[in-house]
Amino acid sequence: MKRRTFGIAALALAATAGFGLQGTGTMAAAPPVPAAESSPVGYASMNGGTTGGAGGTTVTVSNATQFNQYVNASGRYVIQVNGTVSLSGMQRVGSDKTIVGVGTAGRITGGGLNLNGSRNVIIRNLSFSGSNDDAINVQEGATNIWIDHNDLTGANDGLLDIKRGSDFITVSWNLFHDHDKTALIGHSDDNASQDLGHLRVTYVHNWFRGTDQRHPRVRFANPVHVVNNYYSDIGSYGVASTMNAGVFVEANYFENVDRPTSLQEGDSDEGNIRASGNHLTGSGTLLTRNPGSVAAIPYSYSAETASGVKGTVTGGAGVGKI
Repeated sequence: MKRRTFGIAALALAATAGFGLQGTGTMAAAPPVPAAESSPVGYASMNGGTTGGAGGTTVTVSNATQFNQYVNASGRYVIQVNGTVSLSGMQRVGSDKTIVGVGTAGRITGGGLNLNGSRNVIIRNLSFSGSNDDAINVQEGATNIWIDHNDLTGANDGLLDIKRGSDFITVSWNLFHDHDKTALIGHSDDNASQDLGHLRVTYVHNWFRGTDQRHPRVRFANPVHVVNNYYSDIGSYGVASTMNAGVFVEANYFENVDRPTSLQEGDSDEGNIRASGNHLTGSGTLLTRNPGSVAAIPYSYSAETASGVKGTVTGGAGVGKI
């Protein structure tokens, strides 16, 4: 069985790697040139996989009227965004959709995308800014979601919220920057009945730059895999585990982060963190708690060595890199 390689030495390996049940990862040298996967690694590859609108109709849109027509239409669509889509609020996205920017021209502003119970959705290569709510909101049992190679900043609330029993999600190669509430998993402390056993998310090769908190902030989920991400100039904290969540913080690069990890935020109870192979420069102590209670990662993978993550991520994260 081949291992899913987060170092991305070749696209063919990314497309064909298999997944095991032991969650045993290995460390690999950083690749010389970052590349984009043709299919998701991590959780979004499980549960039947995430293919979005592949096999359906391909359309190109350049304004909100065209965009709104297709994103919640029935059936499979690959929606290519070539221009600025100015939304007036949160636009629902239906199942079996790929929404992808053309070059660096695809922009979403004024509002955000709401994946409310959606299944099998890919969002790639888009710049999000100026939302009057969240940039992307994933909720109500949405499953098999891949959020990849986007640029996210300047929302009124969160840049990426994942909550209310959503599951099998991969967040990869995104640039999150110049924002406060960045990436949330689990919206409240009293939602255990819906969230326990769900909210399984992989964060891999993201760049959190000049953001303040929630990278991610996790409730209940176990395990969440935070691997090979680059954190630079973080205001409050990096990764927070609360409400007995289990988070595996592996082979990330923390630069100028006073609190790389946190075990309690707000009124939430403490969570659990297992950490391995991280690189810290100009940063504080990486806290862990009850590492044995963090469940094994349920897919096979190879994480690149943390010292190479900064170069890999700065070279490959954000729009125009797929």
